[in-house]
Amino acid sequence: MPSYSEIMTLAGFKSKNAVFRFVKRLTDRRYLEKDKHGKLLPGRLFSSLRMLGTIEAGWPSPAEEELLDTMTLDEFLISNKEATYMLTVNGDSMADAGIIRGDIALVERTNQAKDGDIVIAEVDGGWTMKYLRKRGKEIYLEPANKKYQKIIPQESLKIAAVVKAIIRKY
Repeated sequence: MPSYSEIMTLAGFKSKNAVFRFVKRLTDRRYLEKDKHGKLLPGRLFSSLRMLGTIEAGWPSPAEEELLDTMTLDEFLISNKEATYMLTVNGDSMADAGIIRGDIALVERTNQAKDGDIVIAEVDGGWTMKYLRKRGKEIYLEPANKKYQKIIPQESLKIAAVVKAIIRKY
């Protein structure tokens, strides 16, 4: 997003005060937002999608389209924007969890994870995505593919992130 000075030049304003008033109107109308540092961001109205209802995944049923709400994918998928990033999945060790090569993993940086979370971890100097398992004092990483064995750390295990969503484009 442009800075206030750049907006002043682009819009032909003669003062930054005019830019501040203009930006205030755009933020009031939700065309722009500000992050915690005051930096301008595209507002919800730029990227929201219509939520039209539900769809039956079982037996077909009559459906009526009704606008329930609007929502951005950020609102749905991201709870901590500053700690969230994406990784492209390579390999098949998580295939039985529905995670395959080419998927995009949306992950949130944290060093705290609970048993059963799918994590991004550094184990004995290498990086991987697996289920975190805690059994008593034993902590290990478990693949979701019977071709692979669980990984028991020999030297170190560092949790870097927890997988929040998997994105696949058809």
